[in-house]
Amino acid sequence: MQIAANISKSHAARVARGCGIASICLAIALTVDHFAIAQADIAASAQAPDAKAAATKTQPLDSVIAVVNNQVILASDLELEMRIFRLIPIGDRDDAMPAKALERLTTRALIEQQILLEDPNGLEVAPKEVEDSLAELRQSLPDCKHRDCISNAGWAAYLATLDLTPERVTDYWSRRMAVLRFIELRFRSGIRITPEDIQTYYHDTLIPKYAKPQDAPPLEKISPRIQEILLQQRVNALLNDWLKSLQDQGQVEILDPALKAASKAEETAPGSSNGATQPSQSGSDSSGPGEGGRP
Repeated sequence: MQIAANISKSHAARVARGCGIASICLAIALTVDHFAIAQADIAASAQAPDAKAAATKTQPLDSVIAVVNNQVILASDLELEMRIFRLIPIGDRDDAMPAKALERLTTRALIEQQILLEDPNGLEVAPKEVEDSLAELRQSLPDCKHRDCISNAGWAAYLATLDLTPERVTDYWSRRMAVLRFIELRFRSGIRITPEDIQTYYHDTLIPKYAKPQDAPPLEKISPRIQEILLQQRVNALLNDWLKSLQDQGQVEILDPALKAASKAEETAPGSSNGATQPSQSGSDSSGPGEGGRP
């Protein structure tokens, strides 16, 4: 069995070196590795069939639920996404449903593939940046108000209640930060909001929301917030158009029948974005691209 495992690791490494996109390489390499180890397990089961049969019953098989440009998405990936999603501030609980989680996974895969095409090191984030971002998260999570999430032991204990580990969360958070950084640089940096834009939004959109116009906050006080709202709306529009083009050029195939049906229903629902993932709630109090049901 040890020999077979060594062969599987060597084979997986050769496959990874031959791939062009790191995320696809990892998925293929892991698939090859799992297949070879499974063969080794079959050989071992011949020596101890009863013990092997008992172990097999307790280990459910993973399955491929979607493919994004030859990159596989597994059922375990979906489960992890749904667990980690509980750490991210959300405005719509529907975003926690499996179909929405799969939409985030496929969208993120498209973005990560594009990032790596433009920069092979584009998904790397400095460990200190990730650590600082997670430290801020640990202080702001509502569930952590009654837990010692500040300490490493307390953080690990809290994550264990979600069937997560600090290592898995750190890896996920690092890739998420890389995607948000890409969105920031590609779409946000070139947008300019003029004073006229802010005044128009204030008079045409904000004031009509108040029963008495005099109850609206003064423009000079709310101006920075309006600027951020308008900026976010334009980022959303640019990002959605870009994602739609990626989806049209690429190939996203959902293999799980239930998730496929749910995805079709979502696309045809009133107000849907035809499959393009919304990075945030336009005009809402969202904190930026990637929050809620976003990449």
